[in-house]
Amino acid sequence: MYRSLFPRDVFAELDRLQREMQQAFDLSPTIRGFGRNGFPALNVGTTPTAIEVYAFAPGVDPAKIEVQLDRGLLTIAGERKSPLPEAEGGSRSTVHINERFEGSFRRVLTLPEDADPDAVEARYRDGVLQISIQRRAASQPRRIAVQ
Repeated sequence: MYRSLFPRDVFAELDRLQREMQQAFDLSPTIRGFGRNGFPALNVGTTPTAIEVYAFAPGVDPAKIEVQLDRGLLTIAGERKSPLPEAEGGSRSTVHINERFEGSFRRVLTLPEDADPDAVEARYRDGVLQISIQRRAASQPRRIAVQ
């Protein structure tokens, strides 16, 4: 019924605003945290032996996706064409609502130092690009026998 113009907990509101501002200007995602609202959406996880990156890119031609790993930066780039039909005369049909991303995209992730650039695999299936980056053997935990 009655709503105050000021939040009850000013400090909680200031904390929320600070997080939103930090997310808005965070342009360099790392393996531990990402900027939001990018295409393709990413899931990143690790195992003791590998780093797994899943890029959700339905409607993208796998031949048009570029995956590069250079100096600890993983770059995923490509383009998704519009699924809308062409109207007569070569012009586009009228669009009333278009919530699906179309156009060029580029996502860059900073990987940990133990990522092995010589052991990378990329597979695309059912709209999901899976990239597996092996960790260097020297950085993996190993059991040492006590004599």
